[in-house]
Amino acid sequence: MQDTLEIILRTFAAFALIMIITRILGKHTITQMTYHDFVSSITLGAITGNLAFNIKLNSWHLTASLIAFSGIAFLIALVSLKSRKLRKWLSGKPTVVIQDGKIMEHNLRSMKFSLDTLNQELREKEIFDIGEVEYAILELNGKLSVLRKPEYRQVTRKDLAIKSAAGNQFPVELIMDGKIIDTNIRQEGLSPEWLNKQLLKRQLIPEQVCYAVRGTNGSLYFDLYEDRIAHPIETE
Repeated sequence: MQDTLEIILRTFAAFALIMIITRILGKHTITQMTYHDFVSSITLGAITGNLAFNIKLNSWHLTASLIAFSGIAFLIALVSLKSRKLRKWLSGKPTVVIQDGKIMEHNLRSMKFSLDTLNQELREKEIFDIGEVEYAILELNGKLSVLRKPEYRQVTRKDLAIKSAAGNQFPVELIMDGKIIDTNIRQEGLSPEWLNKQLLKRQLIPEQVCYAVRGTNGSLYFDLYEDRIAHPIETE
């Protein structure tokens, strides 16, 4: 019973520590996953796992190790921001796999990247004909960036000489789970009175609204708890 209680307490402590450390290291640790980020994530996960479950090891020793390694990872991230050479060594660099419509076989082999994998990555970008690709680059995070040949690129408003409307606004969440988000309203220079007027127009009160947002074009979207759908699709 005592061991179980210790494991529960250590698990809570490990979760709290790794959350704090992740916040300090930044979002790139969970989004980019370069060589440095990959190694850091695995090591931090291993130390955290031992801190949570391995009662044979001293929890203070593991905590010290976790904090020390996090400090190393943080310092490396700071130094790599200032040193391009170190950043290339730690994170690697993008690799061109298709150039001028030609597959770079040597680059594929050096990365252990097969043609089947390349075709799969292209299909995920809705490219089923490799002949449409002018450039393809494997980025540091392992994702493939693709530039199509001019004749296969989507037509833009500029190509058609169509004038764009005035700049769009960032969407603003006004109500979530029946509660008004006062912070967003104040930051956008809006007022509670304005929102109340919008609710009155629709004969609503905040508690009836699941989600309300002002869209990029300034239009308002209200989703109610009571959807009034005659034939809802069955869900599990």
